[in-house]
Amino acid sequence: MVLCLGLSHVLHAQDSKPPPLRVGVVGLVHTHVHWILGREEADDIQIVGIVEPNRELAQQYSQQHGYSMDLVYADLESMLAATQPEAVTAFGTIYDHLEVVEICAPKGVHVMVEKPLAVSWQHAQRMAALAREHNIFLLTNYETTWYASNPAAKAKVAAGELGPLRKVVVHTGHQG
Repeated sequence: MVLCLGLSHVLHAQDSKPPPLRVGVVGLVHTHVHWILGREEADDIQIVGIVEPNRELAQQYSQQHGYSMDLVYADLESMLAATQPEAVTAFGTIYDHLEVVEICAPKGVHVMVEKPLAVSWQHAQRMAALAREHNIFLLTNYETTWYASNPAAKAKVAAGELGPLRKVVVHTGHQG
């Protein structure tokens, strides 16, 4: 009986999906924010808070994407304290990226920013140093990274189907 219960627990654990990643959205002014707000059917993330001081913009997107205005906070510190996200996505101005990392990194919150990473080499270096110091992931969203063709190409290289690589040139894009 004990063996059956133990085996049942192990089998159930293998079938269960991990809980969704708790994500905060910081800023709504970058148009790429729609890809994360428009993922109502996806169960890999849970948007736990949105930082947007412009209530009119937040309300407009709330109506468009169906999120509750209860998720919207006027500032990053308030959202972090109330919702404790595991990661944030920054869709404000590029100049704001450094501040987002300065606030989130010491709290152990991972950060994804829109491209470009920073407004200057100095900002980029400071962001990288904070990420290393606080052991967080700092990502720049290049949506083409997630295209299915990339892991397919990597698998072909790993399987030796393409022979030795000397140079890789990629031409890619999207419909927008």
